[in-house]
Amino acid sequence: MRQTLRTSRAAHRSRRGARRFTAGAALGVTTALMLAGCGLEYREDICSAGEYPATHVGSTGSACISDGEQPPKGYTRYPEGKVPQQVDDKWDVYWRTHVVDENGDIVDAPEGG
Repeated sequence: MRQTLRTSRAAHRSRRGARRFTAGAALGVTTALMLAGCGLEYREDICSAGEYPATHVGSTGSACISDGEQPPKGYTRYPEGKVPQQVDDKWDVYWRTHVVDENGDIVDAPEGG
C-alpha cells in the first residue's frame, strides 16, 4: 500500500511539474514575441470608421469629421499623402510640430502648439 501511495504522489508531482513547465513555456514564448514585436503591437486609429481626420488651421489641434461632411470653420483637411491614420504613426508625429496656416501652407507649429 505504501508503494502505491508513493507512486501516486510522484505521479501527482510529475503532472504538477509538467503544468508549471507548460505555463512557464507559454509565458516565455509570449514575452519573446512581445519583445520581438511579432505582430502583437496594438495601434490605435486616429478616427473611428466612417470618419476622417482634419487639422485645426494654425495650430496642432485636430478633429474627426464624418465621411461626406466638410470640416467646420477653422479646420481643413490634411494635405493629400500626409494624413495621420494611427496614433504615433509618421504623420501623427509630424503634425505635432507642423501646422497648416490660413494660406494652406505647411509651416512650423507656433510655440505651445
